[in-house]
Amino acid sequence: MARRSRAVAEVGLLLTKPNIPRTINVGSYITCTDNSGAQVLKIIQVMGLKTRLRRQPAACVGDLVAVTVKKGDIELRKKVMYAVIVRQRKPYRRPDGTWIMFEDTAGVLVTPEGDVKATEIRGPVAKEAAERWPKIANLASIIV
Repeated sequence: MARRSRAVAEVGLLLTKPNIPRTINVGSYITCTDNSGAQVLKIIQVMGLKTRLRRQPAACVGDLVAVTVKKGDIELRKKVMYAVIVRQRKPYRRPDGTWIMFEDTAGVLVTPEGDVKATEIRGPVAKEAAERWPKIANLASIIV
């Protein structure tokens, strides 16, 4: 059974939050799947996550994370930037009963407000991330 979120839709129905496993830990290296010039990103913080004391923060598809660029253009490196996770390797189950997983774990560089820094997103984007971030959905070539 899906968890109910506290958000209430305009018509008064409760929205269901997808139960996606949080498997991308702080300190993980992920690939950058846009044309901003970054190639490898390191996750340093998960935004808006409140966990138990001493628990390692983790992210999943659709989450906003703070990252640093480890491989890529010189102008992008050694700065704190933001990214949205658009794919993850760990399989997860959708509310309709289908299971989905991707070949790699990837993110897209964004501004803190959610505007995409690049002009193109390579590869598929998860439907959960596209629903949560409409500007990413506009640039995505494939939404799975």
